[in-house]
Amino acid sequence: MPDIEFPAKLQFLFGEHRYKVAHGGRGSAKSWSFARALLAIGASKRTRILCTREVQKSIKDSVHKLLSDQVEKLGLGKFYEVTQATIRGRNGTEFLFAGLSDQSAESIKSFEGVDIVWVEEAQALSDRSWTILIPTIRKEGSEIWVSFNPELDTDPTWVRFVETPPPGACVVEVNYHDNPWFPAVLEAEREHAQKTLPKADYENIWEGKCRPTVKGAIYAEEVAAAMAAGNVCTLPYDPSLKVHLVFDLGWNDAMSIILVQRHLSQLRVIDYIEDSHKTYEWYSTELRRRTFTWGTVWMPHDAGHANPQTGKTSQQVMQELGWSVQLTPQLTVEEGIRLARRGFAQTYFDKDKAARLIQCLKRYRRGIPSTTGEPGAPVHDEWSHGADAFRYLHVCAPSLSNEDWGGKLNYPSMGIV
Repeated sequence: MPDIEFPAKLQFLFGEHRYKVAHGGRGSAKSWSFARALLAIGASKRTRILCTREVQKSIKDSVHKLLSDQVEKLGLGKFYEVTQATIRGRNGTEFLFAGLSDQSAESIKSFEGVDIVWVEEAQALSDRSWTILIPTIRKEGSEIWVSFNPELDTDPTWVRFVETPPPGACVVEVNYHDNPWFPAVLEAEREHAQKTLPKADYENIWEGKCRPTVKGAIYAEEVAAAMAAGNVCTLPYDPSLKVHLVFDLGWNDAMSIILVQRHLSQLRVIDYIEDSHKTYEWYSTELRRRTFTWGTVWMPHDAGHANPQTGKTSQQVMQELGWSVQLTPQLTVEEGIRLARRGFAQTYFDKDKAARLIQCLKRYRRGIPSTTGEPGAPVHDEWSHGADAFRYLHVCAPSLSNEDWGGKLNYPSMGIV
């Protein structure tokens, strides 16, 4: 094995651990050290190594360039043959490159004989990807190496390896001050960032701390304030209050349903349902399993449009299933966002049953085109459905009642009636 120096915190890469995990901020030498350690191990014995990440559209998206650069710096050019798509050692060591989002349970089986898999930028890995990858890497003595700069504390990688590490895991936090070769040019950048960036951004980028929300999140300040104020807590069902249902409709996309009770000015989100490709009959049955005192079902305005195949509206279908249904007034998205922001302080969330909704609110963001750098419209993705239901909740909030529904919505401060 070549004689190579490493930061002290990353010496564990040469130990015997099923999982080797390093997380932290910029300048910590994580990726550089992982690449060097793998090349050194591969030079000492025949090793089959898979280098992967969530999305890899081409070899340019992989760590191929990083590895090939380290081959030269370590003087291993005579040992490793570097081609455009692979890296092979004279002893049979082989580096493979693939994206996990493109893999199925069947296609991933081609990697069953891998000795080491390196998951780079692992903060982006979905729970699905981990679920299909881990059982595949099952060769005796095989290892899973994980390197990442964290984003949210609800990300699957953070939860899986930092909050609840599996048996056989060695997990270390490593940052710029753990890198004895941290260059002066990066130190100048770090000092400038510390003076100019918001605290949450600086701590995430340079100290490897989780963000309270994704960058560009629409409800960043509101979610942080709700967490700090204790609005995310255990919320038992109160049988003296009605449970209202607020829908965001979806079939291929997710159907999102917020279950909420109102007590004076408080809105208590006691449960949340999100699923796809399910009928209204299925949702109705699922809801009726909860022995609640039901209030009104609030559905968005398009629930009043008839289905061409059945001739019935979604509102009619739910009414025929025995629910009292009203349509949420049609405000613009931006008007709804403003109402939701105003209502955050009075909204409480059950920390377990509404966990998915909280995650949606953390990740609901505006698109920021690289050409302008200016925030645009909210992004429509897997997180926007829960956020849309939350927006509808605050549009209809004035008429959530513990009596029978019997009034119109009124927003005098916005001129909306």
